[in-house]
Amino acid sequence: MKLTIISGRSGSGKSTVLHILEDRGYYCIDNLPASLLYSLANRVFTGETDIPNVAVSIDARNISADLEQVPNIINDLKSKNLPTEIIFLDANSQTLMKRFNETRRKHPLSDERIGLKEAIDKESELLEPISAMANLSIDTGKMSLNKLRDLIKDRLVKNKEAGLALLFQSFGYKNGVPVDADIIYDVRCLPNPYWDNSLRALTGLDEAVIKFLNSENEVQEMYSDISQFLQKWLPKFEGNNRSYITVAIGCTGGQHRSVYLCEKFANEFVESIRNVQVRHRELTQQNFN
Repeated sequence: MKLTIISGRSGSGKSTVLHILEDRGYYCIDNLPASLLYSLANRVFTGETDIPNVAVSIDARNISADLEQVPNIINDLKSKNLPTEIIFLDANSQTLMKRFNETRRKHPLSDERIGLKEAIDKESELLEPISAMANLSIDTGKMSLNKLRDLIKDRLVKNKEAGLALLFQSFGYKNGVPVDADIIYDVRCLPNPYWDNSLRALTGLDEAVIKFLNSENEVQEMYSDISQFLQKWLPKFEGNNRSYITVAIGCTGGQHRSVYLCEKFANEFVESIRNVQVRHRELTQQNFN
């Protein structure tokens, strides 16, 4: 039995996440008044309901005074070892503004005195205490609805009975650092297959690139050092009630070195962690095969 709180700024995809969880058997409540969170949790965890998992959305549509109490309620539930998690969705302000303009929806905090940008900024301030407590943060700015659905199914639904959910994500620094990563490694110092014309159009999934990187001592030393760190400290994160960890590995374009290492780490850690996933941000966006 678990209580999952979905939060985030308006337009970030909270409704989509609730729909996914509802389809997977969760009892879902959209826009739950924050003042009712504690009483709902008591009903869930005292066995007054026969629903195994409950997901609620709490966001800036709430009364601000009630929102301020949410961190205290969550801390109280966790102090009693009641399985509660927060999933926080967000995107940069420019992306959220674009989404509102495209859908022509009204932001819940905007009115004749407060414009869209000001409302989005105000919402960020209101939700910051909840964001700071999130077990899993997801940046939906560059995600399609299908990709968001896949990620939620892999990380939340599959994680119900699997303990720690570990995601290795490759990315390219030229497109920005993923803001939802927990641990980030920069591997741009490693030999780059890009400078070999025969490898330039390939990716870290291709055998020729794998062979090239396997033969480079620096690559293997980097892999060994990162592996030792993760082997030592991931159990500490899990022991600190962390259900989700995202390890991001970045190279210049997110095509060769970072992809190779993410795949290599996933193959290693799947032996000890049941729920291991890999996501290649740039390959997905550029539709590499």
